[in-house]
Amino acid sequence: MNRIQSPKIKKISWGHIEVEGYPGGFKDAKLFPGGAREWDWNETGTRHSPGIQPDDIKELLEHGAQCVVLSRGMLKQLKVPSETIEYLKNRGVEVHILPTKQAVELYNQLSEEKPVGGLFHSTC
Repeated sequence: MNRIQSPKIKKISWGHIEVEGYPGGFKDAKLFPGGAREWDWNETGTRHSPGIQPDDIKELLEHGAQCVVLSRGMLKQLKVPSETIEYLKNRGVEVHILPTKQAVELYNQLSEEKPVGGLFHSTC
C-alpha cells in the first residue's frame, strides 16, 4: 500500500514546533499527508474562544487526512466548538482532541498507521 505519510513532529516546546523536513519550525502548525505549514489564525479569524473553526480543518481534509488530531494548547486554553466536531463526524473523519503534548504523541503514532492531519497550538 502506497500512501503519502504525514510529517512527524520532532519536538514541541512553548512557542515552537519542530517538524521533520521543515527547518526553522513553526509557532502553530497545520500538518497533513504530504506536508506542513504555519497555522495562521488570522486566515480564519480563529481565537482561543470560540476556538478551532471548520475552516481551519478543511485544508487537512483536502490533503487526504482521514483522521484529525486537534491540540487545545499547552494549558488547554484553545476551545473546540461542537460545530467543528460535527463537521468532522459528518464527513466520517475520526477526531481526537487533546492538550498539545499528548496530541503530538498521538499524532506521531497515528502518522505510522493512517492518513492523519493535525492542528497544533504551541502556547497557552
